[in-house]
Amino acid sequence: MATLIEMPKLSDTMTVGTLVNWLKKEGDPVTNGDMIAEVETDKATMEVECFEEGILIKQYCKQGDEVLVGGAIAAIGEAGEAAPAIDATPSESITPETPEPVVEASAPNEPVVEATAPTPSESMETSSSTKDDRVKASPLARKIAESKGINLSQIKGSGPNGRIVKADLEAIKEAVSNSVQATDSKAPESTSPVIESVPTLEALDLPVSNMRKSIASALVASKTQAPHFYLQIEVDGAPLANLRKELNQRLAELPKEQGGIKFSVNDLTLKASAEAIKRVPAINRSWEGNSIKQHPNVDLAFGVAIDDGLVTPVIRSAENKSLRQVSSEAKSLIKKAREKKLAPNEMSGSTFTVTNLGMFGISDFYGIINPGNAAILSIGATIKRPVVNDKDEVVIGQTMKIGLSGDHRVIDGAVGAQYLLALKEILETPSLMLV
Repeated sequence: MATLIEMPKLSDTMTVGTLVNWLKKEGDPVTNGDMIAEVETDKATMEVECFEEGILIKQYCKQGDEVLVGGAIAAIGEAGEAAPAIDATPSESITPETPEPVVEASAPNEPVVEATAPTPSESMETSSSTKDDRVKASPLARKIAESKGINLSQIKGSGPNGRIVKADLEAIKEAVSNSVQATDSKAPESTSPVIESVPTLEALDLPVSNMRKSIASALVASKTQAPHFYLQIEVDGAPLANLRKELNQRLAELPKEQGGIKFSVNDLTLKASAEAIKRVPAINRSWEGNSIKQHPNVDLAFGVAIDDGLVTPVIRSAENKSLRQVSSEAKSLIKKAREKKLAPNEMSGSTFTVTNLGMFGISDFYGIINPGNAAILSIGATIKRPVVNDKDEVVIGQTMKIGLSGDHRVIDGAVGAQYLLALKEILETPSLMLV
């Protein structure tokens, strides 16, 4: 007898999932543990595991369809067996309930928060058009076209009903590349190939993914419910940069089995952030309505940016972990995020969040607080600039600006200031985090 495979509940707040890609086709054999589809939730894109053995005899929904949690997406049975009929059909206009928040980036009066989490599937091939004169293209194709300045109206789609998909854009890229190579082989060395220019601006109407809906709901809830206040401190970034350089010179070239590792600035600031919380535990609190809860461990979230939004994986009990452990765990979580492998419990339950835009050259900014946290730390780039040293001499220094957004229901400015001072001391004497 055939078994129905239902839309799983992949997060506590999930009420609906979008089937973005089938990993198995009708007629394919499946076994226990096979991944049969990719589903976009309110947090990420995740794979659906099959716990049955047999043949995938029926797919009840198409790529791009939204299905309520518990709704049938496929049937597994024996070869030649008829698939059972189902009453409900996939919904294409379901709006999920307000999901658990994710962090985003901003500036003091209109806060910005950054975070990093899984790459959306490239197979969301539902048409985003509702009018006959609009170009039919998958959401991913529209994103690629927008970033590359490609006019979709000049492309013939190979997808269903002439829909433009990623492969069509890759074919154009390959054709342009071949054309350039051919021109290079014929033209004199001093002659540059001429490539036809394409428009860089285009009116687009992009569909809103479940993740983007989640981010929007979370940021509005955080900004309207938590009264934010903002503090900033300037740190001498040279000691941290010197420590990182020394560690990597010694360790980066070694094989892993001999302790080889390469530390990033993010690794060091995450470790320092956790160490500073041990000195000012009042920052590690959350608003509970009728009480304020102080957490016994630092469950440290950090931002990871992906194509369709932001995720904040969590390093559990970060205050008890060495720099090597923090670095290793952060790299593992980032890899999972980009491969859409993060589990819901790896993205929830944080007590403090760190977000870093320094790699983009942003010197200072303020994040929107991750709900459930009392504060969020915003790390800016380390920049060379003239500074006055202890001898009143103007010299070239390396400065780093660190912002803190606090929830005034939970903490006051004095607690935030004490935390930033503790963090400054650790970053300017980074050997303190190694003992």
